[in-house]
Amino acid sequence: MGGDEVSHGAPFPFRQFIVKMNGRCNLACTYCYLYEGPDHTWRDRPATTPPAVLDRTADRVAEHARAHALPDVSLVLHGGEPLLAGAGTLADFTALVRDRVPPGTRVHATVQTNATLLTASRLATLAAAGIRVGISLDGGLPGHNARRVDHAGRPSWPAASRSARLVADRFPASYAGILTVVDPTLDPVETYDSLLALRPPALDLLLPHGNWSAPPPHLAGERHGAWLCAVFDRWWRAGRRQTRVRIFEECIALLLGLPAATESLGLAPFDALVVETDGTIEQVDSLKSCYEGAAETGLDVFRHPFDEALRHPAVAARQAGAAALADACRACPLLRVCGGGHYAHRYRAGHGFRQPSVYCADLQRFIRHVAGRLTEDMAPVPAPSPAEGVVP
Repeated sequence: MGGDEVSHGAPFPFRQFIVKMNGRCNLACTYCYLYEGPDHTWRDRPATTPPAVLDRTADRVAEHARAHALPDVSLVLHGGEPLLAGAGTLADFTALVRDRVPPGTRVHATVQTNATLLTASRLATLAAAGIRVGISLDGGLPGHNARRVDHAGRPSWPAASRSARLVADRFPASYAGILTVVDPTLDPVETYDSLLALRPPALDLLLPHGNWSAPPPHLAGERHGAWLCAVFDRWWRAGRRQTRVRIFEECIALLLGLPAATESLGLAPFDALVVETDGTIEQVDSLKSCYEGAAETGLDVFRHPFDEALRHPAVAARQAGAAALADACRACPLLRVCGGGHYAHRYRAGHGFRQPSVYCADLQRFIRHVAGRLTEDMAPVPAPSPAEGVVP
């Protein structure tokens, strides 16, 4: 389940290992696709990942790195809210992975958190362990985060904003950046500027998860694409110096024919997997926005090496590049840049994932807009005519 079978060449090894340190969250965001969406498999799993699962996962990461001679791997400590497992547990597990990977393999560790549980003491523990901190927020103002509440309905913003400023002030080297889901009902430039006030070194702007059978809200009128265009212009005019914005940088790189890797754009082979709290090996959580069990592989860390996940039909489809895309996508002049969009956004019940993205129109608008800005800036300046002369 979870993909359309496509034959292709040798699989591309996993390089990003997303480990669920805790399967619950201290927040109850009203739009959460994981806990409020169609997949309920989280209810039957342990809340906190047992030590035996972490120990075996470290073995499997090391095994995969050794088998494929990987110089770098990304270890993403995730949830739920991973800090519910304790900062010390995150540090100990990261040290375990680093101890077991072969010499020459660098482990880049990040925790993705809602920031409500961050304290100076916990940040010091994470910093000492070489774990960078990524923060999930809907914007940099209280009103932007009104839907991010705890289980009693209390706002998360006061604690989250304090923590974001604490990271920026006292642990800047540990600050990975902020992840924000695009909300076209919010003013794009105000949202962007408010996030800059939290001084992130990087921003990830993500389209809300939705598909053809469960469309995202506010889809009509290319509102998400227009939102991204407005923020891009603000970022572009500022000389791109304020912060890195991943989707913008990747789009530019792809337009220039350079290699780029992102789930939302391009044709680079998919290289991430998830280890759940019970040790099951899954595809990424975004698929859980499609249907119950969409991320399942039938594998687990106790019985299966990660190489077996590479042979799963859904993973093969995600590594097949253009061959896995709809005919309309393969014929599109934006194919190399768009890449069909995010895999989960292509789903239609009864038809699988072989459709254009539900955000096709938005992506076309955004990519063409960025291409236009590049063309304007790269256009040669005409030489002055002899009649105009040259100003010394």
